[in-house]
Order: sequence, then structure tokens, then C-alpha cells
Amino acid sequence: MEYKFSEGIASLKPSVIREILKSSGNTIPLAAGNPAPDAFPIDDVKKIVADVLENDPILALQYGITEGYAPLVAELTKLSKEHYGVGTDDDKLIVVSGAQQVMSLLCHCFINSGDCIICEEPAFIGALNCFRSHGAKLVGVPLEEGGMNLEILEEKLKTEKNVKFIYTIPNFQNPAGSTMSLEKRKAVYELAKKYGVLILEDNPYGDLRVSGQAVPAIKSFDDEGIVVYSGSFSKIVAPGIRVGFVLANAEIVAKMTVAKQTQDVHTPMLSQLIVYKWLTECDYKAHIAKIVDIYTRKLNLLCDCIDAELSSFLTYQRPEGGLFVWAKLNDGIDMLGFCKKASSAGVSVVPGNAFLADGDAPCQYIRMNFSTPSDEGIIKGVKILGEVARSL
Repeated sequence: MEYKFSEGIASLKPSVIREILKSSGNTIPLAAGNPAPDAFPIDDVKKIVADVLENDPILALQYGITEGYAPLVAELTKLSKEHYGVGTDDDKLIVVSGAQQVMSLLCHCFINSGDCIICEEPAFIGALNCFRSHGAKLVGVPLEEGGMNLEILEEKLKTEKNVKFIYTIPNFQNPAGSTMSLEKRKAVYELAKKYGVLILEDNPYGDLRVSGQAVPAIKSFDDEGIVVYSGSFSKIVAPGIRVGFVLANAEIVAKMTVAKQTQDVHTPMLSQLIVYKWLTECDYKAHIAKIVDIYTRKLNLLCDCIDAELSSFLTYQRPEGGLFVWAKLNDGIDMLGFCKKASSAGVSVVPGNAFLADGDAPCQYIRMNFSTPSDEGIIKGVKILGEVARSL
């Protein structure tokens, strides 16, 4: 039988990163983006799960409501205001199955085939593929110092038809590692308000700041209800539990709740209980401080190794947090050839074109991750990359 897949999925390619990791075997995973093994609160989670299954197993195993476990929703609403500085009386919060679901739900609610989404260029590949699967037209706006190029952003808002929202990761952007300045956050918000489009503010890495000063969220000055704020516990608790949240105007969230009912009914109750009890019974601030120390050390190690082994072959900006270093290979070096030869030599990195709205556009960048590999893997992996660069 010849299968006729939907337009949204027929042209969609597998995630480059997932395919690299599937085929990487024993290669050193500088292409990954998983939390460091020693960054998981394993003892806390063991204790919480044992307690839940001993004292309230039916709550953990039964259906829940779509909006999320009510005590967790209340705790996250409080956390959003006190820790992230976001949320008004007109906003509502629901629990979702990882921040990736926020993208899907927002598209489900607002995107018709051919509608436009403006993205940072480069942008998170998971978001790009999600948007593509909903039939959206992707338009990239180049990142520069402090965030998106505002002139090009306004030009796209003026000229593109049916722009529904702007997608941004303001803190330690994936893959670029950059942080949007306060001035640009305010300017992007004003442009969105001027042209009547939403902003999807994705903040999976905000707690992983290793240097510099925190910058207020775009949502913190949202007086028009146009910012949809996405939070996640994948990087500070565990990605495998698939717990995130979305905070937005109540009217938007009501529609996203209906959309979630068609996708997975509700986020798994055991996962929600883990997060709720971790926030209310454990010292989560101490844990975040611990993982920031881990990533500070690993980032410094990666950068020191790059400076020693690759400074003649690429340039990069040291990020203030997050999990990634975005490096530009010198002109004349075949980027894809470099990535393929590195993989053959035992090190996986991600080719930069995977993060572009047009994946066939020329690109000299690669993304390297410092959280997943061991310290020894970082040292050995970058040394191999230096050998590959010299051979090219």
C-alpha cells in the first residue's frame, strides 16, 4: 500500500540531533543537550516516589484534570510571580507535558496552514520542526549582539502576511547561547504590540546562569496579554518526567486547555507530584545552585579546550549560561565536511544549518554542548576536533 501522509508530516525531516545521537554509538556526545548525570536530584526523587506510592498511590495512578494537579498549579503560579517575575490577574497557568507541548498547543490554537511564525535565526530545532508540522511558514530574523536585529524584525512584521507570533528564547538561547538585552526585550515587545502579534517566550534555561546579571522576562512587562510564557523542569529536575507549564492570558490558556485534551488529556500525575513535592518539601534553590556550579565548571573547561585546540579555526562568544557554545568555523572550512569527519573520528557536533528556518541555507556554525559529556570527554573530544580541523 502507498501511504499518503499529511502535508504537515510528509515533508518533515527527523531531528538532526536525535538522528546524530541514535547513530553516535560510542562517540563523544558534544552534539547532545541532556543535563549532566550529576545534575539530577536522584535522592530527592527516590524519596518522593516512595512516599507517594506508599501513602497516595491512587492519586498518582488515576486520571487528573487537564489544567494540572491543583496544588502544583497554585505553587507554580506563586513561583512564576516570586521567582520569574511574571503573571497578572488576567493570566492563567496550566501544567503541560514538557515545554515542547507549549509550542504544539499554541500552534494548534492559532496556526492555519501558511500562517507565518517569526523565529530567531538560528532557533531551537525542536520548535522549528513543531511549527513546520502545523504548516507554518517560518521566517528567520538574524541574531546579533543582544538579540534579534530589530530593523529586520520590523520589516518582516510589515511585509509578511498572517504573522501569528514571534518565537524567542531570551535566556542563553539554543543554539546560540546568547542573552537578549533588556532594551531589545522591550523593543521586541513594543513591535509585537504595534503589529498585533503574540510572543512565545521560551525559558528552559533561565535558572542556569553562570555569570552576569539576570534580565527581566519579556512577560514581566506584558500589559496587553500578548506574551505566552513557557517554563520547564527538564533542565533543573529531569527531562524524563516531562513537566512544564504555560502562563498566558486566560482566554488563550482556555483554548490551549481544550487543545491539550485532544493530545494527552493531562500531564502524568506521578510526574506532577514529583515536581510539586520537590518544590514544597526539598531545598530546590540549593539544588539549582549545585547544578549552576557544575555547569560553570564544565563551560569553563569546554571554553579552555576550544581556546587551546581550535582558536585558529573558529570564533565564538562565551555564553552567560545555558548548555551550549555556538561556534563559527573560519571561511574556507567545509562545515558539513567537518561535522561528518568529526563523527567518523568519534565526536558528534551539530551542523548549524539544522537550526535555520531554511535548512539548505549556507552556514559556517556548529553547536557544541558541555553538559552531557564527562569532563574527560570534553577534553578528548575537543582535542579530536582540533585534529580534524587541522586535517581539513
